Order: sequence, then C-alpha cells, then structure tokens
Amino acid sequence: ATGAGGGGGGAGSLLQPESLLDAAAKRVAGSWAFERVEGRFQRIPEPVQRRIVYWSFPRSERQICMYSSFQPGRAAAAASAASAAAG
Repeated sequence: ATGAGGGGGGAGSLLQPESLLDAAAKRVAGSWAFERVEGRFQRIPEPVQRRIVYWSFPRSERQICMYSSFQPGRAAAAASAASAAAG
C-alpha cells in the first residue's frame, strides 16, 4: 500500500500516515470558516485550534495571491517607490 499523507523525512524513512487530528482539522478547515467553528463550539482545545487554523490557510502561491493584497510585481514597485522616497 502506498502512503497518502503526512510525515516522513528522506527517501530512506518510512512513510507515516496522517494523524487523526490533522485529517479532522483539514476536513473542518475545508468546510467551515474558523470564525464559525469558534462561534459554534465553546471549548476547543488549543492544539486542535492551531491545526484548524494551519489548514485554513491557502497552500498554493496562486491562492495566496488571490486571497491577499499581495500581487507579484506590485510589491516590488511599492518597495522601490518607498526606498526612493526615503533616500
């Protein structure tokens, strides 16, 4: 059987299955906004909160650019304008 999840270092190490915590946190993060999770459930253990937040962030550069104000090219122009104004 091939491993389909997390862990595992170099090529010589054994593949580790994804933890139940990570699998559940990934599923929750993919379905609900974290604010809804916090509002609905009062007592979420901190390690669980951290994993849900971790999996809530986008993974690809394209998604990060789409969901943030950062856009390639614009950041470099803003940095050069700021350095010109300071100098």
